[in-house]
Amino acid sequence: MPTLLPPLHEGHAPFVLHQAFHDALDAYEDWALDAPEPFVEFDRNNVAISAVFGRMRTCTDILPIRTLDAVRDVVGAKAAQELASDQITYAHAALLLRALCVDRLRN
Repeated sequence: MPTLLPPLHEGHAPFVLHQAFHDALDAYEDWALDAPEPFVEFDRNNVAISAVFGRMRTCTDILPIRTLDAVRDVVGAKAAQELASDQITYAHAALLLRALCVDRLRN
């Protein structure tokens, strides 16, 4: 099966992947407890939010402060301690968010 998300280039994501990350973060925030995993639209395809976070797990681009604040809210106080710096990469946030998705899908 061909991949729906473009690859990173030397650790950098194209802008469209940054946007997909933001969309996936929004969808995670709205994810109801009893609902299946949300999808986001990417290039006219539906992609699971865990796949978006998975693709960004090696992205070395710095997370914008507004997005970082939203991630801190989502991951909770304990995990937010890992996001104390203002120079957090998409990779660091994506690893935390993907782990939350995997945990949630197991339950």
